[in-house]
Amino acid sequence: MTSIYEQIGGRESVAAAVDLFYCRATADPVLAPYFEGLELRRLKAHMRAFLAVALGGPEIYRGRDMQAAHAGLGITHEAFNRVIGHLVATLVELGVPDGIIVAIGAKVEPLRAMVVADSLAA
Repeated sequence: MTSIYEQIGGRESVAAAVDLFYCRATADPVLAPYFEGLELRRLKAHMRAFLAVALGGPEIYRGRDMQAAHAGLGITHEAFNRVIGHLVATLVELGVPDGIIVAIGAKVEPLRAMVVADSLAA
């Protein structure tokens, strides 16, 4: 069985998706403040590696765990929902089939508990 990573086109497709996603997210007035002062090139590299691993690809993610990486940022459910929205819009724009988008969403949604601020307090 082929991984989601392979089904969407591997490394090049993940890189294209990450670039387009960050264009959308950093232009979003609700999300833009979360990215202020961050080195986007480094953030994109971490996101590419993380997504590759999350989608069954061969790359090794060496970043901090999700909870540690997002602690103290005050991420809200609204912000998380907007990130999901931008991710879906990015995948649609890149021509990813609906079934794969749903599968990617199923991999990302459980991260809410590790990323959203009120979930971290529990």
